[in-house]
Amino acid sequence: MIAALMPNYNRIDIAFEHGEGAYLFDSAGRRFLDFGAGIATSSLGHGHRALTAAIADQAKRVMHVSNLYRVPGAERLAQRYVAASFADSVFFCNSGAEANEGLVKAMRKTMADAGQPERTRVICFDGAFHGRTLAMIAATGNAKYLAGFGPVVDGFDHVPFNDLQAVRDAITPATAGILIEPVQGEGGIRPASLSFLRGLRAICDEFGILLGLDEVQCGMGRTGKLFAHEWAGIEPDVMSIAKGMAGGFPMGAVLAKEDVARALVPGSHGTTFGGNPLAAAAGNAVLDVVLAPGFLDQLDDTARYLWRGLNALTARHPAVFTQARGAGLILGLKCAVPNAEAQQAAMAEGLLTVAAGDNVLRLVPPLIIGQAECDEALALLDRAARRCTPSLAQVAAK
Repeated sequence: MIAALMPNYNRIDIAFEHGEGAYLFDSAGRRFLDFGAGIATSSLGHGHRALTAAIADQAKRVMHVSNLYRVPGAERLAQRYVAASFADSVFFCNSGAEANEGLVKAMRKTMADAGQPERTRVICFDGAFHGRTLAMIAATGNAKYLAGFGPVVDGFDHVPFNDLQAVRDAITPATAGILIEPVQGEGGIRPASLSFLRGLRAICDEFGILLGLDEVQCGMGRTGKLFAHEWAGIEPDVMSIAKGMAGGFPMGAVLAKEDVARALVPGSHGTTFGGNPLAAAAGNAVLDVVLAPGFLDQLDDTARYLWRGLNALTARHPAVFTQARGAGLILGLKCAVPNAEAQQAAMAEGLLTVAAGDNVLRLVPPLIIGQAECDEALALLDRAARRCTPSLAQVAAK
């Protein structure tokens, strides 16, 4: 007999009752250091006083009114994003996949409005992950995610990551733009080189196409700047964000320059829940923290400290971890053992992590961690590695 919850997840048999900072506590009272953060979503950790107070206060007043009316909190949040980024205008939605759908629609509509309706195709990259809708699994291009869902949504062309010549070769008169994650998350914590991102911006300018960035996982301060592309010194035409922007409350957004934003006229795109008063309150509370003076600098210092520790860890346990990779606090350990085995060993030691593609163990902790939490995580990973280290008998058997 099927469970009441559909069986589309292989859920770990553990239930958390409450959290505090970077820690979660299960129903048996066991404490776990959370370096998964709800898959890079609990940006301020658990039980953050300002965030929970903002949500509770707004919930007491009004949670939802729809976008038939003005939402002052959303207007304020949009203005803050515009002031802090490349964007001239913002559309709020509910998830990363929805944000990416809006991004692609905006690209196509911008080209149509410019008298080039034939420009509908988007260049994407091997190893990408853009969401689970029918169009976004096509943009992702992973055969595993496409299997069983019928004809693949047309309009996406895939090329190797970090290969500028492949991008040039893929551009045709039907190309509307490029969509890339500055740091691939699900694909194995693979950063695009800064020179590659600069090259993409130059190519888009040369060919008159749009640069779209998917910063759903790597944005919102996770790399030590508000958005990952800032490290390359470039600006996209349009960008998707989600995950950490409301600290765990469902929220996504499309940020765009004026010429792209103007394409989404009334009736061309919409959402019932996006940017409602409760989401906006959460989003503003997160920005209060992330944009506070010194926060991102401290995050960058912490991330560099953790990076050094992870490199030392891989040197000590080459039979388990072969490489540290990533940027800021979106990090991964390339595994020599199955990453599921490493994930289970880490959990047994009290550390929560997330598996990623390319046999990588993903580390995406709350942005509020410090060196003490890094030291604890490194010690737990060291113990987990010892659990996974093949014995001499196992090596001989191979």
